[in-house]
Amino acid sequence: MSISTLPSECRFCSEVSRANGEDPIGSASYADHWLIMEIPQPWSPQLLAENPQTQPIFKLIRKLILNHGIKLKAIAIAPEREYSQPGYTRILYYHKTQQFFSEFTKQEYLVPTVESTRLAIAILHQIIQQPNELEAFERYRQSYSTRDILVCTHGNVDAACARFGFPIYKQLGRYAKNSSEDLRVWRCSHFGGHQYAPTLVDLPQGHYWGHLEPEILDTLIHRQGAVAELYKYYRGWAGVKKFEQIAEREIWMREGWNWLEFEKHGQIVQLGETASRGLLRKILQPIPAKRLQLWLARSQQDAHWAKVRLDFTAPHLGLSGYYEARVEISGQIMTAIRSDTNMQLVPVNQYQVTELNKVVLGKQAIKDS
Repeated sequence: MSISTLPSECRFCSEVSRANGEDPIGSASYADHWLIMEIPQPWSPQLLAENPQTQPIFKLIRKLILNHGIKLKAIAIAPEREYSQPGYTRILYYHKTQQFFSEFTKQEYLVPTVESTRLAIAILHQIIQQPNELEAFERYRQSYSTRDILVCTHGNVDAACARFGFPIYKQLGRYAKNSSEDLRVWRCSHFGGHQYAPTLVDLPQGHYWGHLEPEILDTLIHRQGAVAELYKYYRGWAGVKKFEQIAEREIWMREGWNWLEFEKHGQIVQLGETASRGLLRKILQPIPAKRLQLWLARSQQDAHWAKVRLDFTAPHLGLSGYYEARVEISGQIMTAIRSDTNMQLVPVNQYQVTELNKVVLGKQAIKDS
């Protein structure tokens, strides 16, 4: 049933989004770096900016994003009895190490809480290749591999994340207790997309999920069965941007579970925008100002169509190649961006892949070109 008018008792944006059939694909935040830090609850709406422990970190993150063009996602996680230690803070740093990749590389530290801000700042300085103190924290480095699932339960940002996120977090916690792999499940701060609650990020692969339902968790966690069952819950892979994410979902459905092991790289080949916008982009693109480049990247989101290319290598299968896809607007739906007693509905574009072609090359053809 579509919701076009909103009664005052309907509070949750994700209920509106789901009822009106909003497709979550293409809503994952693109990132090259993730800084994830244990911070005890309660969390304010502007947690990173207001918490004394994280204020200097937040200021440096803004500098990296606005002045250096760094694609970085900062998230807080709540300490967990099963994983956390009193007096210590866990910091996870996930990052992209090469152009072609299938998952982010992790550095993990368990550091005395009084040193946690200093460590986070050292990691951020390392990202921009500035002098840092990271070597001093090597003794706190944790070497084991993990799969970290971050479920947004940040109700002070949007009530839907607490209302729908917490039950999914609790259910996923039972999977972690019974898992044979090193699976950890965390409550986390807002990372965008309240209207898709319950929503989570699955690391190290960087998959975003939304509109989750309990019956889909087996497939999501165990990665068995029909991959098509995940289609309507997939927000996208953080390793590529919006239009590439939309194409990547179709490729995953075609390739099956093997696609998770493919090392990938995506790019926009052609953008469908107005002639004036296209001309302005050509004029401004050569200007190296980081804030301008950030604006140009964000302005691509409104295009009516895009031609994209996703190159891949699959060493385990002995092949490489690329997919070319055309992504087009398929229509609009009305949705609510945030929960409230008197929500305003807004139109959002919905997209579909209208062309998808695969080209197989020699194993080293792409990386060597």
